[in-house]
Amino acid sequence: MSDMREQIDSRPPRQDGGRPDGGRQDGDGGPEPRKDGEDRGPGGPRRGKGFFKKKVCKFCTQKIKVDYKDLDVMRRFVTERGKILPRRITGTCAKHQRVLAIGIKRARALAFLPYVAK
Repeated sequence: MSDMREQIDSRPPRQDGGRPDGGRQDGDGGPEPRKDGEDRGPGGPRRGKGFFKKKVCKFCTQKIKVDYKDLDVMRRFVTERGKILPRRITGTCAKHQRVLAIGIKRARALAFLPYVAK
């Protein structure tokens, strides 16, 4: 044990004042205070997210009927791989999302739309 004390005493002093937090004297030793808008939680910094445009249902606003034979409309709500896009991405209301899913499934069954892409 005495050898250990001699080694500790013979070390040169640390550059940061010998403190594990880098020599800071502000008290708590926690993370440094962030600058305004620098880091906002686990998602990382948010830049360019100041304005959010509310999505509206295309079928409600334009009074379009969901029809499995209207392939141009159906393709807008399906990904390239053939998956049905969710409401949070397309902005359709719950009522029309259900009708749209049924229409896409009918179009797939009649081979108007593919089940999966190649």
